Amino acid sequence: MKISKNIAEHYIWGDRCDGWHLVKGADLSVIHERMPPHTAEVKHYHRRAKQFFFVLSGTAVMEINGEEVVLSPREGIEIAPLVPHQMFNKSDEEIEFLVVSQPNSHGDRVAAE
Repeated sequence: MKISKNIAEHYIWGDRCDGWHLVKGADLSVIHERMPPHTAEVKHYHRRAKQFFFVLSGTAVMEINGEEVVLSPREGIEIAPLVPHQMFNKSDEEIEFLVVSQPNSHGDRVAAE
């Protein structure tokens, strides 16, 4: 079945951020997310899920184990299970990106300090 963020299940997370479930299965999740300027995700890790973040527009900053990685459009990064990470939008423009999780990360998230 054809899917787009226009018809996908939508949710709001964090501080005014949006997510759209493009694929929502137990073994695979694909989410299109949007972060307004100067917002951030909570630092966390996943017990089982491996994730891949791929920037569609804007410039994202991913902090992984205390090190910042800048992601420009058409760039991505894989995050292994148990690795603390946090996504930031430190720019004046919104960012959009895909988050692919395998298996689904629902209920697998642990807050990190």
